[in-house]
Amino acid sequence: MRKKEVPVTVKSIRQAHSRRAGEIEDRLEEFREIWRSGTDLRLWEEMVYCFFTGGCSAKMGLKSVEAVRPYLFDGSHDNIMNALVGVHRYPRARAGYVVASREFLREHCGLQLRNKLNSFSDPLERRDWLVNEKGIKGLGYKEASHYLRNIGFRGYAILDKHVLRCMADLGLIESPKPPIGRKKYLSVEITLKNFADQLEIDFDEMDLVLWSMRTGEILK
Repeated sequence: MRKKEVPVTVKSIRQAHSRRAGEIEDRLEEFREIWRSGTDLRLWEEMVYCFFTGGCSAKMGLKSVEAVRPYLFDGSHDNIMNALVGVHRYPRARAGYVVASREFLREHCGLQLRNKLNSFSDPLERRDWLVNEKGIKGLGYKEASHYLRNIGFRGYAILDKHVLRCMADLGLIESPKPPIGRKKYLSVEITLKNFADQLEIDFDEMDLVLWSMRTGEILK
């Protein structure tokens, strides 16, 4: 029997935040540590994880990264696709994302992702580049936000189905449908930031609180 979901209210959010505060802060610190000490290859691995989670689950993304790790830097399309068969829902398409994006980034910045991401002084421009650069495949605003959060950047909302459902239940948005386009995404993101400010909960923590209220766990 499926566990009954706790209604999402201001009270239940405060309770969930209080209960999970230590776990959430530990996870955010893990993300910050990736930026402090992770290699460019680790930053690339985290981007690949976000290729795999788009339209799929976080757990599927984690399993898929484990499956392709030996091929992340120089594996062929067939290497990656075959490793994903039986692990990911879209092995051929996601293998294409990895290979095309890797070759573009290798030509564009030598796969030196740290230097490239550091070159942006505006956090919105940093995310816009990930979304709008045609050489990078598979990153919409949600996935780009997810990537940046997972490598230690702060202030980005990962507006996935769980967070959007919570926002709709709270009456913050009319529909839990994913926001399409930059303008709409920013609008919903600002709405969530304002709500977090009202509750005096850190914005990055709020995202994980809402996600955990729907899934029952803190992943990445």
